[in-house]
Amino acid sequence: MGPIEKLAAKGVSRRDFVKLCAATTAAFGLSKVFVPQVVEAAETAVKKPAVIWLEGQDCAGCSESLLATLKPDAATLVLDVISLRYHETIMAGAGEHAEEARRKTMEEGGYVLVVEGSIPLADDRFCKIGGKSFREMLLETAKNAAAIVAVGACATYGGIPKAGPTNAAGVLDVIKDKPVINLPMCPGKPSQLVATLLYFITFKRAPELDKYGRPKVFYSNLLHDNCPRRGHFENGQFLTDWNDPSQKEWCLLMKGCKGPKTYTDCAQVWWNDGANFCINAGSPCSGCAQPEFYADFNPLYTKTEMFNLPGLGQMNVDSLGKAIGGLAAAGVAVHLAGKLITGNGSEKDSKGVGK
Repeated sequence: MGPIEKLAAKGVSRRDFVKLCAATTAAFGLSKVFVPQVVEAAETAVKKPAVIWLEGQDCAGCSESLLATLKPDAATLVLDVISLRYHETIMAGAGEHAEEARRKTMEEGGYVLVVEGSIPLADDRFCKIGGKSFREMLLETAKNAAAIVAVGACATYGGIPKAGPTNAAGVLDVIKDKPVINLPMCPGKPSQLVATLLYFITFKRAPELDKYGRPKVFYSNLLHDNCPRRGHFENGQFLTDWNDPSQKEWCLLMKGCKGPKTYTDCAQVWWNDGANFCINAGSPCSGCAQPEFYADFNPLYTKTEMFNLPGLGQMNVDSLGKAIGGLAAAGVAVHLAGKLITGNGSEKDSKGVGK
């Protein structure tokens, strides 16, 4: 039974499968002419790509996020799109049986290694699995991997554990001899992982990455530029009282929003099949797609105090609304107010934004 027949047996039509492949090509900015190539690669693969999923210092949130995926659903993804050989949280085996599955997959080679959770560098005893330190286990498993994908803020840049005593680090801080694809956020976004895996299956290489190891297609645009509250920002309307209904949709900058400093597709590609995302649900962006998260972005709900505005110099956030209003009154284009904060949309220019 071929891949399509197996999917059909589980109620997944070929139409849905083609739509998934089309979404992958669109996500990576590829022309529609590549859709048949992606479909063919996924359909005719000699075998499903084997995946080893390791967990270090983590809360299992990225695993939970993966299991909540809807298109495809978790069962289809784990059983039919890929061959998930090892995953401590969801696999049926345990102990020596589980480790044997990992060893056999490592001997075969050519698998995709997915890493969730950070690596403690202060002392290997902070995280041990089956009698081995997580750092040792990661280095061992990475040797024969065809691709390495770090999922979530912890695995990419250290995340929340980095703010603790373990000197937590991301995969790129440990794996020096192989390319690593970073898919940050807390938790990792399932749509990005699925698209990245399908891209690798099709083209046998990693997508184009930025200087932080992130696929550019997901992390090239500032969240601020596409924020649904952008109009209120430009009107100088900043939420200060959660209980005031008149401020319900106002800009969350004074509540610690890191949108002007965060490169992510969250505003365009919402979570849970387009159900919602942080800012739309009323929560400030925590900047979890950035290397600065969490240690350099906390406290998360405390307003950013100072901004470096071109032509105006250092300005306290409490004066920001008046400054923007004055610029608008002077006949400056409304969107210029946002450009003063973010520069021209490049990461280099956004570094003028204060912490």
